[in-house]
Amino acid sequence: MSHDPVVTNSDLYRVVMENDRVRVLAYTDRPGDRTTPHRHPDSVMVTLSGFRRSLSSGGREVQVELEAGEVRWLAAQEHSGANIGDTECRTIFIELKEPAPGDGQPPTGEQPLGPASS
Repeated sequence: MSHDPVVTNSDLYRVVMENDRVRVLAYTDRPGDRTTPHRHPDSVMVTLSGFRRSLSSGGREVQVELEAGEVRWLAAQEHSGANIGDTECRTIFIELKEPAPGDGQPPTGEQPLGPASS
């Protein structure tokens, strides 16, 4: 089973640019839309619109509310999400293809969920 969001949620994610070092994805959804479980490598997330989302993974859930124009680090993670707001969500993800130093995995029990606070 693929965990690539462009495959698992092809109606919401699309590749806008890719080379040997990065892949850039555009994401757009509407209130009530949901994603199936998918994986992101280490990425930079740029919000094009303000939104409110719920992200879940491994029995954990977080709510994320961001304004348009915010830039956040998104550590490698697997999650599913839902637009729980009343506005469209538009975001760009710049996925890094180069491996993180070391094995790139957080210690057990510290798997990130959602974007890091700036």
